[in-house]
Amino acid sequence: MNIRPDPTFHASPKLAMEAPPESFAYTVLLSPDASKPDALAVIDVNPNSQTYSQIVHTVTMPNKGDEFHHFGWNACSSALSPLTGHAFLERRYLIIPGMRSSRIYIVDTKPDPTKAAIHKIIEPEEIFRKTGYSRPHTVHCGPEGIYVSTLGGGGKDGTDGPPGVFIMDCETFEVLGRWEIDRGPQTMHYDFWWNLPRDYMVTSEWGLPPQFENGIVPEDLLSNKYGHHIHFWDLRARRNVQTIDLGANHQMGLEVRPAHDPVREYGFLGTVVDTTNLEGSIWTWWREGGKFHVEKTATISPEAAPKEQLPPLLQGFGAVPPLVTDIDLSMDDKFLYVACWGTGEMRQYNVSEPRRPKLAGSVRIGGIARRTPHPNGKAFAGGPQMVEISRDGKRVYWTNSLYSTWDDQFYPDGVPGAMVMANTKPDGGLELARDYWVNFPDGYRAHQVRLDGGDCSTDSFCYPSV
Repeated sequence: MNIRPDPTFHASPKLAMEAPPESFAYTVLLSPDASKPDALAVIDVNPNSQTYSQIVHTVTMPNKGDEFHHFGWNACSSALSPLTGHAFLERRYLIIPGMRSSRIYIVDTKPDPTKAAIHKIIEPEEIFRKTGYSRPHTVHCGPEGIYVSTLGGGGKDGTDGPPGVFIMDCETFEVLGRWEIDRGPQTMHYDFWWNLPRDYMVTSEWGLPPQFENGIVPEDLLSNKYGHHIHFWDLRARRNVQTIDLGANHQMGLEVRPAHDPVREYGFLGTVVDTTNLEGSIWTWWREGGKFHVEKTATISPEAAPKEQLPPLLQGFGAVPPLVTDIDLSMDDKFLYVACWGTGEMRQYNVSEPRRPKLAGSVRIGGIARRTPHPNGKAFAGGPQMVEISRDGKRVYWTNSLYSTWDDQFYPDGVPGAMVMANTKPDGGLELARDYWVNFPDGYRAHQVRLDGGDCSTDSFCYPSV
């Protein structure tokens, strides 16, 4: 145990932005046909290194069919909360859930990321027995432990009871049990995040396992049966205090991104598709007068395309929906990045006025119909998907795979793993870096990225910036 807090824990967003730049990025790789185990790739992101943008280490798992998706750190800046008893933890272990297997891997990144190795494996039976949940998804390090959201309840198909959040001990990695005491009307789950000093959590919805494991179910989508609610919770009391319906046509409100500065009681939600017009949308939520409010503050239009350029799933529409699958907010709460996985666009919005996002930059790469190549000339299959922003906000990384069965439906020609990076401009704008391109092993797809020393998607800060 350390005798002082981990120096990568930062009390405020401003202090995090002033920290040294990232040296390594961790990316999960999945085998879409489960012919080989999923893996964790460690990538050199130091531009002064001889192995810049190369994989310098791989941790291959002992099992097949896990379907890696989201993952996160065992501890982060939230350990500095006055309510925590864990101030002397290290940001050391990566918690990697298998969404299809319900198995969780604990990977130790010390003493060196290039020697990272499996520390512990939590088998699905332990999760089922202690929580009644399945299909673990998002991982966040909280003050008193590791929070893990799930997409499935009990039973073989994950529909025996609603999904929710469970807690793991951040030192022993023992599964402790369910987080919710009163879930209210919440019956689906996806992402979650919180404002620690203000003592609330926000959660979103995707769908139940039968609605995503074998691909999107068109009948359910057109019948508006996927998730379209946002939930607000009393964090300490562990109860749902308010649920807002976005409207049934706003299907799959996925990523939630609260402001990093805890003084600011607002955040953003990305919605995949509006079934009335194929638009994607950004929503801003805020708390005022003791109540939460949410409104649609930006829309992204579909793009017309000839039938021969479209997968069978979209040919009847004659257009490509943007498919907003991820969003991420810079540490200074100034820029929101929006991944349009369908149209192949990464958008940058200035959200200094949270309820009036203004488009500040955009780059194109991949896309269902456009198939825009990288500036280095290489083909980029899929589209911008999981987004990760450097702490100083100067670099934005992303990968191209959503979920194996959905990849196959929207990109039937395949989605070979790819990871790129764009440089940003202080007043808005971004440009793809020609010298950053990660080659992944054949047969693997690349999903989420995490940075060493913390990043904009995992840390929760306990104190406001000056």
